[in-house]
Amino acid sequence: ILGVLTDLLSVGTDRRIHYMISKGGSEALLQVLVNAAQTPEPDYSVLLPLLRLLAKVGQRDRRFGQKAQTLEATDVTLTLARKNLAHHQNLTHCLWVLRVYASNAVSVGTSLGMNGAMELLFKVITPYTKKHTRTMRAAIELLAALLKSKSNSRRAVNRGYLCELLKLYQDWHHCDTSNSYVHIRRGFLLCLKHITNIQTGREAFLFIRGIEILFTTGQECLASKSLDPIVNTVTQILRKCYPKGRLPVATVSSSYSFSIPGSGGTGSSYAGPEDNCEDYGEEEMEKDLDNEDLENKEEEDDLETDVDKLTSKPELARPEAELGQYKAICPELSCNFQVGLLGSYPPIIPNAAFSMQQQHCRERDQPAMVPELGERAVKVTPSNWKKKGKPTENEAPDRRARGESTRDPACLSKGEDATKSDTPTLHPLPTETCWDARTFHAQCVNSLYSREGVEAPDVVTKLLERHPGNICFHSPHFYMARARRTCSIPDYRVLAFPDFWGHQPPTYCQSMLQRKYGVQRAKIFEDVRCLIQPSDVIDLVVFDLDSRSPDAPDGLKFFSKFESGNLRKAIQVREFEYNLILNSDLNTTQHHQWFYFEVSAMKPALPYRFNIINCEKFNSQFNYGMQPVMYSVKEALQGRPHWIRVGYDICYYKNHYRRCAAAAGGVRGKSYYTLAFSVTFPHKDDICYLAYHYPYTYSALMSHLDLLKQARNPKKVFFRQQTLCYTLGGNPCPLLTITAMPQSQRSDDLEQFRDRPYVVLMSRVHPGESNASWVMKGTIEFLLSSDPIAELLRRCFIFKIIHMLNPDGVINGNHRCSLSGDDLNRQWLAPSSQLHPTIYHTKGLLYYLRSINRTPLVFCDYHGHSQRKNVFLYGCSIKETLWQAGCTVDTAVVTEDVGYRTLPKILDKVAPAFVMSSCSFLVEKSRGSTARVVVWRENGVLRSYTMESTYCGCSHGLYKVTDKERTNRERAHSPDSRGLQIGTRELEEMGAKFCLGLLILQLKSLPCSKNLMDQAATLLDLEEEITDLRVQRSVQQHYS
Repeated sequence: ILGVLTDLLSVGTDRRIHYMISKGGSEALLQVLVNAAQTPEPDYSVLLPLLRLLAKVGQRDRRFGQKAQTLEATDVTLTLARKNLAHHQNLTHCLWVLRVYASNAVSVGTSLGMNGAMELLFKVITPYTKKHTRTMRAAIELLAALLKSKSNSRRAVNRGYLCELLKLYQDWHHCDTSNSYVHIRRGFLLCLKHITNIQTGREAFLFIRGIEILFTTGQECLASKSLDPIVNTVTQILRKCYPKGRLPVATVSSSYSFSIPGSGGTGSSYAGPEDNCEDYGEEEMEKDLDNEDLENKEEEDDLETDVDKLTSKPELARPEAELGQYKAICPELSCNFQVGLLGSYPPIIPNAAFSMQQQHCRERDQPAMVPELGERAVKVTPSNWKKKGKPTENEAPDRRARGESTRDPACLSKGEDATKSDTPTLHPLPTETCWDARTFHAQCVNSLYSREGVEAPDVVTKLLERHPGNICFHSPHFYMARARRTCSIPDYRVLAFPDFWGHQPPTYCQSMLQRKYGVQRAKIFEDVRCLIQPSDVIDLVVFDLDSRSPDAPDGLKFFSKFESGNLRKAIQVREFEYNLILNSDLNTTQHHQWFYFEVSAMKPALPYRFNIINCEKFNSQFNYGMQPVMYSVKEALQGRPHWIRVGYDICYYKNHYRRCAAAAGGVRGKSYYTLAFSVTFPHKDDICYLAYHYPYTYSALMSHLDLLKQARNPKKVFFRQQTLCYTLGGNPCPLLTITAMPQSQRSDDLEQFRDRPYVVLMSRVHPGESNASWVMKGTIEFLLSSDPIAELLRRCFIFKIIHMLNPDGVINGNHRCSLSGDDLNRQWLAPSSQLHPTIYHTKGLLYYLRSINRTPLVFCDYHGHSQRKNVFLYGCSIKETLWQAGCTVDTAVVTEDVGYRTLPKILDKVAPAFVMSSCSFLVEKSRGSTARVVVWRENGVLRSYTMESTYCGCSHGLYKVTDKERTNRERAHSPDSRGLQIGTRELEEMGAKFCLGLLILQLKSLPCSKNLMDQAATLLDLEEEITDLRVQRSVQQHYS
């Protein structure tokens, strides 16, 4: 019978085994084992095939161990093993079955350990011998299964088994010169790994110098790929046993402080000493970094299944008297158009996706000059940063509460007259004086000085004369003017050179970095080497926001005290290696991701290693081809003012620094993560800037709007820049209105002008998502351009755009929160007018539009995504949410317009970076207070979206590099085909293509006049659109 069962279960799929288990086959076989083993003289001709069959069936039965324990088969099998210590074939079969018992249920392993199983196994595995290796392997695998039980691990430590296991591992490692017994060696490592899951095990392992032994033996295995199983297990043990420590900072709260209105003090929630760094014996979860399916998966139990919550549309939560104030920021509804207001034509605004050829010519024609030694104009320092009468971060909210204006009169753009101003705030403003741009610029330059003591007026003036620069919609003068009026908590007095000088996307595209094999474990070995071989460790603090840093004459110099900068501390570990610590968001103890800092005094052609040691997310796109960005001052002055992707040997991994409970949301035992990368700088004594992603500052936005205002065509473009409100830090939040001017003063043209549907766009609610700003920049420039499609689009819609919802966070280098320490995209249900003014008034504007029956046709919040590639949308759907949650949907009761899918489908066709398959329309409970969900629920906006743009790159379509398009050098460096990393050009292009998608949506889904349809027919041809993109890609590859 056993022979027949063995033959039946040895062929076909596992369905036969599962069928047998469902019919009680496991219990029957176990009972046969008990009966056969209890005979005076067991028949091993029956027992051996029975044990083989039990091992096969038990691997498929989830309750096999419990069944064996119930039928007392575990004790019987253990007794058989004891009787056959001298009969290795019989013993091996018994050990196989015992391993299945123990692997199936930890409680069974604990019971076996209490009954002396470990003592039996140590008789089998000691002393070292290469005889009977099959039995040895079965014994060590059983021991590893038993040690998953914490009680067994404690027993092993108490009885000194840990030292014996380590000695046996060394013997096998040194004697297995042909690598024939890798499974046995790894079995010993698994035993060590399970023992070191408990605190006493780690302490004992450190006491017997286990880290040094594994470090030495592990390094000897690095060269052979066949030994990866051993190296990977050694790496896990080393990382786990590395002594846990506190982050080398005084407190985990921010270096800066801001007093939250009404709090009675600073809002820092944690500033005391950190709690215990131990992990309380919890086993560290090893994440499979090669499995991208783990990234950002939505839990099904997070889906909203309450139909009432999904369909409810509450009444307006604001009184009508309060909503009336928002009429002032809708001038398009009451504007009196006069002939005198229609000015002359300005210069034509180019499209966001301007041609590569024009860009190449601008770059080529720029003079190539190297700055002299004394010409260090990288930091431009306003000596009188705070203008007299300008509100501080504490004064501005108080003045607003009294109804007074906090606006700086000098913030008006060139030629802007306050008496004719189209920028009203929510409260009446006093009369503002006009501002002369040339005088202001002269005063700005005269108020600057360099940190070296060189008089900045001459330096800056000569610098701009010698390197005039020709970057579209960027002016260093305008940027200085705006930066001088930006309110920051640290009171920044230095401008970062890339923001002052400007960025121009390079003429070439950069592929995603091929991940170097073994780079992560090599970095972990380097960390361990610093611990056990500290002879070359310098451990010198070279930059610290919290205290004065000593000069390091032979090392790099760091700096981050400028707008959007974030670097708290730099520690020189070795001659060319530095540990970096990021500053947390103000009034929080977490959100360490965004970085932006200056580095100087480098030597050329030498690899510098940077380790950012207090990252928080469990995984990152830095493990999948993403690189940080760098800006070189010398390169910029030679005519290449580019942020470019740099870095190699990049990895992101869990480190040995423990996050205190306050910094981990109340959860103990969490670790920080390290982002490690190497950079070789191109020039000696250059000044370079490194950043998480392409920076886009608040001052850059304001100066960009100043330039756009001058360049627009007032006869065709209705463009108004107004102040939505002031932030906690006293900075104005700009609101833009863009549409087409009415064709005439006739009543029917004015009616058509005012009846256009609204599209509301916003971005940068999370400060670290600078890619969202670049996408919005592309949207705004396209809408204001002379492109025929843009002209047609302006005639179709009225655009309300809030480019930067969190100016304070952007200015002060936050990653996610505002000055109040709140994630503003989780405040939409009940925002505070005092703590969250930009959200409060944006929601008020949407309420106002709904109250006058002008609910927006499309609402989109631009974001950045750190865990995925490409660009995609999140939307809201009742039915898709209920179906995904497994709920029954009564289609007679739950009805839904599927028009929310139209725009994503259009973008999938017209935007190269967009991927429809990555879009999701599920409504999660945890997202119930986000802009997308609240605007959908409370304002009834069917097409309410969050648009997510990758920090990394594209993995499909036109921006996925094919083998033909790659150069020989790229193929040699990276054998596999990889996508392109996303740049500012591609991000701006996405913003322009979003506009094109809106026009196609209008034509496909909404009623249009015949005249509009005829014009669109001559402009829109999707086939030609795709062809043009392919031509552009080929030009890009040509220049690369």
